[in-house]
Amino acid sequence: MIDMTSGHVAEEATNGVNKLNLYTLSSWDYFCNNAMQEIIPGVYLGPYSSAQFHCLGTLREKGIRYIICVRQATEAHFIKPQINDPNFTYLTLDIANHETENILRFFPKVNDFIDEALSKNFKVLVHGNSGNSRSASLVLAYIMEKFGLALSEALCFVKTKRASVNLNEGFKAQLSEYEPIYRARQNLTFNGSSSNIRTRPKRKIEQLTETVEGYGEYELIPPPPSPIPWEVDSPDDANSFGPQNATDFSQLYKLWLAKR
Repeated sequence: MIDMTSGHVAEEATNGVNKLNLYTLSSWDYFCNNAMQEIIPGVYLGPYSSAQFHCLGTLREKGIRYIICVRQATEAHFIKPQINDPNFTYLTLDIANHETENILRFFPKVNDFIDEALSKNFKVLVHGNSGNSRSASLVLAYIMEKFGLALSEALCFVKTKRASVNLNEGFKAQLSEYEPIYRARQNLTFNGSSSNIRTRPKRKIEQLTETVEGYGEYELIPPPPSPIPWEVDSPDDANSFGPQNATDFSQLYKLWLAKR
């Protein structure tokens, strides 16, 4: 995660906000709001109109085969799985866009669904009605846990991809509550599953979109679990683990993301 205590990071954060404001004012329009955007490699966010039957060619072209459809009962007659194709896998969730709705309970199921898609080299579209609140909250929860980000960091990043994102206050509060929850779960995994596990290095937010150049052809790297464990088979291995090993594994992870 970005160290928010350093002056350098504070400057980067200010620049990011300025760029976000400029982007929002000058580049975002009705067309953008009604299209889907790739937030991180392999994960798209958009409105229901981006998942209708006439979009089938676009979805296939982009490699999207998994779709998360978010709606409430009053919307079910028009926000529903539109593509009757066995090659597409749907997860349909009944979630109301109300501040009192418990959206936090859906995060584990959604994260597993996205992980399954990426592990099969498919991409995922998450959509609700407008693609700005409920579905955006699900994408934010995934990004927060995968990259070790706080809500403020993840939200700033997502808005640079889809500027219309606008969560209700109840969802914001639950996402803020989610950070200590996923961190506690990760700590239990790190400390309880094995004494020979090292935690993954923290990533900067820039790495979410960092491209990998100069590697040429490479084989698909199996998707790492989240959080990424460092498995040490012997004390000698533990002693030999150092910054270079961490750097090498970080490059492998970037290659995996780039392959998406």
